[in-house]
Amino acid sequence: MKIAVIGTGYVGLVSGTCFSEFGHDIVCVDKDEKKIQALKNGKIPIYEPGLDELVKSNVDAKRLSFTTDIGEAMEDAEAVFIAVGTPTSRRGDGYADLSYVYSAAKEIASHIKKYVVVVDKSTVPVGTAREVKRIILEENPQAKFDVASNPEFLREGAAIDDFMRPDRVVIGVETKEAEEVLRQIYKPLYLIETPMVVTNLETAELIKYASNAFLAVKISYINDLSGLCEKVGADVVALAKGMGLDNRIGKKFLHAGPGYGGSCFPKDTLALSKTAEEHGNPLQIVEAAIEINFAQKARMIEKVRYILGGSEAGKNIACLGLTFKPETDDMREAQSLTILPALIEKGANVTAHDPHGMEEAKKVMPEIKYTEDAYKACENADAVILMTEWNEYRALDLPRIKKAMKGDAFIDLRNVYDPKTIAENGFRYFGVGR
Repeated sequence: MKIAVIGTGYVGLVSGTCFSEFGHDIVCVDKDEKKIQALKNGKIPIYEPGLDELVKSNVDAKRLSFTTDIGEAMEDAEAVFIAVGTPTSRRGDGYADLSYVYSAAKEIASHIKKYVVVVDKSTVPVGTAREVKRIILEENPQAKFDVASNPEFLREGAAIDDFMRPDRVVIGVETKEAEEVLRQIYKPLYLIETPMVVTNLETAELIKYASNAFLAVKISYINDLSGLCEKVGADVVALAKGMGLDNRIGKKFLHAGPGYGGSCFPKDTLALSKTAEEHGNPLQIVEAAIEINFAQKARMIEKVRYILGGSEAGKNIACLGLTFKPETDDMREAQSLTILPALIEKGANVTAHDPHGMEEAKKVMPEIKYTEDAYKACENADAVILMTEWNEYRALDLPRIKKAMKGDAFIDLRNVYDPKTIAENGFRYFGVGR
């Protein structure tokens, strides 16, 4: 089956590549000529484990190609996936900015020559698919098409596995014809008996937001409890383990830390909250999760300040990890973007290391000193902050770090290390909720 994928960002590139791995003929489209040329030359614009090899193998097999010409991509295509970015509004009001989605819909409309299914793959609020349909009909009243919603559930750092072996596939459609096209696209997943949820457009759109918001609530809940743990002398790690062993609760997303970040949870919780408010049905639990997340990041700043004796002015801080999570170079809404600038503003000197995120970090935090060596970052430091739990930070040479440092504070914002082990190596250990 020939499929066009509009957008070569995170969702578009991963989806298009994985569809081609299924055996479909995929053409990915983007207006950015430099990005398309780079992709043609085998250069991947994002860091995602395994993606570069998968792109190369499918390009070599002539199942995957890249172009800036949407007409070329849509020639004989049976489905067109809209996978452009949907950032929160530049006005900062929390509403999802759908300008790229609607612009793509207009371009698609002018190239519809035969029946095609137009699929929203981007994360979009309830009602977007119907608006896409309206725009296409307005631009091309004779167009023969259906719209569908097929939200993605990709975790950065594990996106390929998530796509190839998903928990479920969600499809929102209006007609049996559109449903059949999407079933054929995902037919390879039938072999591993992947559950498929087929519903209407609005429900499919809402499933994505509701899922992300639920996970954000879970993170905010354990982070809220971490503050109480510190006040009463409890250990949030043991608390989370005790909770997570209850099958009704589960252990995932019960890891206390510096708050959630990334490209999904912050914008999706805000967008869902705004949608609910707009329809006169505010989601108070989601609103609380958003507030707690902001508060948790602020609490981390105060924690570091307290550990440094009440003032960070003139202190040297080593930061290990910058991205919002490991196995990605994504700096969008990264916790470091809130915590580190606040410390620098009050006079701290920050030296940072990240295995894959430094080039992106330099664009948004040029005031930080960067080093390619994690141990070099710790030289002459008054405190070390473990910000992101990359695997290479899980077995650090602690005596080497202690010897290189001026101070003795080890601030573990991910609770990676056992406090006793850190103390035995001459550090003062500070975790989250312990």
